[in-house]
Amino acid sequence: MDRFPLAGRLLLVGRLAVRDLRRRRAEAALLLLAIMTATTTLTLGLVLRDAAGDPYRSTRAATSGPDVVASTVRVAESAGVPGPGKPARSTELTELAELAGAPGVVGHSGPYPVTAARLQASGRTSDVQAVGRDAGPASVDRPEVLRGGWVRDGGVVLEAAFAGALDVRVGDPVTLDGRSFEVVGVAVTAAMPPYPKASCIFPCMNGAVPGGEAGAEPPPGLLRNPGLVWLTRTDVRNLTPDPDSLAYVMNLKLADPDGAQAFSDANHGVAMQSWQSILEDATELAGDSQILLLIGAWLLGLLATASLSVLVGGRMAAQTRRVGLLKAVGGTPGLVAAVLLAEYVLVAVAAAAAGLAAGSLAAPLLTESGAGLVGGTGTPSITVPTAGLVTAVALGVAVVATAVPAVRAARTGTVGALADSARPPRRVGWLVALSARLPVPLLLALRVAARRPRRVVLGVASIAITVSGIYVLLVLNAFLAGQPLSGGYGDAQVEVLRRALLVVTATLLSLAAVNAVVITWATVLDNRHSSALARALGATPREVSTALAIAQVLPALAGAVLGVFPGGYALFAAVNATTGGDGGRAPLPPLWQLLAVVLTTVLAVAALTAVPARLGGRRPVAETLRAGLT
Repeated sequence: MDRFPLAGRLLLVGRLAVRDLRRRRAEAALLLLAIMTATTTLTLGLVLRDAAGDPYRSTRAATSGPDVVASTVRVAESAGVPGPGKPARSTELTELAELAGAPGVVGHSGPYPVTAARLQASGRTSDVQAVGRDAGPASVDRPEVLRGGWVRDGGVVLEAAFAGALDVRVGDPVTLDGRSFEVVGVAVTAAMPPYPKASCIFPCMNGAVPGGEAGAEPPPGLLRNPGLVWLTRTDVRNLTPDPDSLAYVMNLKLADPDGAQAFSDANHGVAMQSWQSILEDATELAGDSQILLLIGAWLLGLLATASLSVLVGGRMAAQTRRVGLLKAVGGTPGLVAAVLLAEYVLVAVAAAAAGLAAGSLAAPLLTESGAGLVGGTGTPSITVPTAGLVTAVALGVAVVATAVPAVRAARTGTVGALADSARPPRRVGWLVALSARLPVPLLLALRVAARRPRRVVLGVASIAITVSGIYVLLVLNAFLAGQPLSGGYGDAQVEVLRRALLVVTATLLSLAAVNAVVITWATVLDNRHSSALARALGATPREVSTALAIAQVLPALAGAVLGVFPGGYALFAAVNATTGGDGGRAPLPPLWQLLAVVLTTVLAVAALTAVPARLGGRRPVAETLRAGLT
């Protein structure tokens, strides 16, 4: 066969691989599902990374967003809590005004007066930062009015995400520090992240009070989760009796928008925030969702590799006679290995395509822009780098899982492969002595597990990875449920994060279930001769079926315990370090919940393995033994 041209050999390998996949459609479907779950989650994570900035950039274009926002108030840090702000002074206002003529600045608006106030509306109270604006449009930062109109005397315009959080509509009455106003409009801006991630012009904090209970009041003079509102300049000045307590902001347009961060770093006279840092804050939700999904994708990738390794080993055991036939008609070990490997490469390519499609369709559920930005991401497009990376990961998983078993099978002797005789069991003295005193199902189960120690390790690792992921999901779910504005998130944003958790949970459990079935079926195939021999020596079909199931339940129990601790605890610590979250405030699952996870895992594995174990334990004895002698 080495004399065949390359195109002919490729055609032969492809035809043989496709024919084998068609003959074993159920196993091919399991392979496809295992890789597809990992590629779908990876696609979602990559799409979130690519699409996170689109709504903000749409808002920035629609509102002539600034490249740099400068303010006269600087926030000091003391013991981890923002300290009191520094009031604006004439020298600082002069520095702010001088920025309008700084090199590289091509446009500006302001400076605008800003004051801190307490807003009451619909029975709810919230801190706000009120910016005084002109009734006419500005050249830089023209907030896009979504409903109603722009500022006028006695009227207030609320930032859209803030209005949605308070359930305030145009025409509703509100009070600011006891003064009555009417909501005349709802608008969005690119000069500040949407609520509750608004930038702190005045000393403020987002999220819960450090060291305090949910709903606790922040220290005096410190705003908590402030919203953004716009008033006329006159109304802002009337809210505070002391003009020196006003802050000021100026919006700058640069000749080189990409150099906004460098411009901010080079001008230390006043506080500055570049549009890139505003983008990062505005899309933090998508970033956190992306981190969750990418971590889930890595977990699923590990599970997929374990599943493929077991399934490939089982298929190779079932294809031993086929390998012998290929070698008998002239196939080289390289050709045989290529045929075996090609099956999984074809499945990996199909799984990558399916994962890309599924991830693209599901992405809009996790990439909503929210009320504080213009436009939405819709169905994010799959870019060439994203498609290439997802396909490469799918192929990598397939190759890593199948290369060694394929090469080992290809090196099998032709006569031995054609005989396909049962593998002689390994004798372990202490195991034989221990199992001899046990009931028949346990005796057979221990000996089944001892025949494939690496498969047992894979089973333990698979369950440990799954339970570790469930541990982290329980912690994050409890954190989102028990903390108002957790990490500075509003209700709608918490819902988006819950969807990300749901996606990871569903795919993790689905692939874990596939793994359990795959491992059991591979064990059934590998032990078909020894199971038949046990039945010939007096074991009943029920005892053999129970033994095959117990051989999976015992590793599941060990994996579940390891998944809770140290697996789950270590994974949560890694997630918390990656996201930069406050893991100290996240409640760990109670003991009863962890015990329930372990028990449920064992019962689920027992249920999933019952059917293939029952089928394997009831195969005809004579037919199986006859196949081992031919």
